[in-house]
Amino acid sequence: MKCKTLHKKLIFFLEEELDVKEMELVKIHLSECSDCASFIEEMKKTLGVLEAERSPAINPFFYTRLKAKLENQESKQKQVFWRPALVRILQPAVFSILLMVGIYTGIKIGQPASTKQYTATLMQNQEIPYLNEMEGESIETSLME
Repeated sequence: MKCKTLHKKLIFFLEEELDVKEMELVKIHLSECSDCASFIEEMKKTLGVLEAERSPAINPFFYTRLKAKLENQESKQKQVFWRPALVRILQPAVFSILLMVGIYTGIKIGQPASTKQYTATLMQNQEIPYLNEMEGESIETSLME
């Protein structure tokens, strides 16, 4: 039997699902081929680890402790009876106030600025802002000096 053929039948050999004739052929090949023998030993170790991890031991008192912890949590939650009512009242109130502040701010930002009041203040103080200073002094005059 070739090693490649053995590798295909190896898992069935380990699970003892091959017929008697093929089991004997695999055993004969394993006794003759040291590479395949070491490979099957590694495969047995791997399957042993997987089998050990598959079914961990269950603690018999696990469910009892879990049930006791759940009952303790329920009793702690029932002790604070005013908190849910406070949250049910405060949360919508705070949300409504924030919504009104947002709407008011949006309206104020969206309104155009009043230019009449600004120009009236400028006329009273006799101040004229110079946004374009080129009219006051030309560049030629400043370069000539």
